[in-house]
Amino acid sequence: MTLSIQNSRFYKVAEHQFSVSVCNGLCDDFFAKNMDNYEPFAVSECDCIFSLDIVAGEKAPSFVEEIRQDEEGQLIICGLTDAGESVFEFWLFDKYVGSLVCSKDYSSSTLFVPNSEKDDKGDNSSYLKFAVNNALMVFYAIATSPYNTALFHAAVVKYQGRGYMFLGKSGTGKSTHARLWLKYNEGSELLNDDNPVVRFYATADGKGYAKVFGSPWSGKTPCYKNEECVLGGLVLLSQAPYNKIIRLRTVQAYAAIHPCISGKRWDRTLADGLHATENSLISNVPVWYLECLPDEAAAKLCLKTVAE
Repeated sequence: MTLSIQNSRFYKVAEHQFSVSVCNGLCDDFFAKNMDNYEPFAVSECDCIFSLDIVAGEKAPSFVEEIRQDEEGQLIICGLTDAGESVFEFWLFDKYVGSLVCSKDYSSSTLFVPNSEKDDKGDNSSYLKFAVNNALMVFYAIATSPYNTALFHAAVVKYQGRGYMFLGKSGTGKSTHARLWLKYNEGSELLNDDNPVVRFYATADGKGYAKVFGSPWSGKTPCYKNEECVLGGLVLLSQAPYNKIIRLRTVQAYAAIHPCISGKRWDRTLADGLHATENSLISNVPVWYLECLPDEAAAKLCLKTVAE
């Protein structure tokens, strides 16, 4: 297959640079229509750690399924081609929206999207944007995993120059607790509501610190801030008829953050990179467990414990 690149853009998220190129069959205003959430992260041409080409109307290569992830109508089928390339096939409410095919070294990829898939409003914009966002989130998480970087499923609030991340399964109240901080803890500011990026930086004394970054991916809340701050703590949330918070250590802390990090964990090399990042985080950043009600008292208790 010969790709005809029509236009390219360059982005920088959590200090990692990447390119996106529009190829065969896509409109000239593709970036304006489908990637407006990336504009705060746009940069001039730079040294990219990975590239993504987007192609419409071409058939993606066949693959053998390895694993699938299905959550709230969003299905990702993961597998390998005969050539050993990783494939991620995306479905939204039983509609196929695209396939991401990655090079073996994860330095480049191609997203194959349909030409004419329509949503219930008669256009394909929502499906196309969904495919692009998912492809970039997946590929970003994979390509950056060797660089002490983790893409979290979490909400994060800035307070007095530090970031505090709220973790938990879907429906546990991460966004709700973040909103409670904004409402009741003066000086709080939402950095990201769904997919912040965390990087760990080792220091000469053998320890280190972590930073949390805004990203182009923020779930249902449009919060695309190209900002960063030192990570002050991670808080695992659980719904309860009372408010109680405790500090987690070692194994418990690892178990709290592990499910909240995106990545291809069935690839041993990539999993080793995530494991090293997770170990560095729990050794240098406090991890807490908050059982709580969705109320002002929970936000006040959490702030007093983790940030003061």
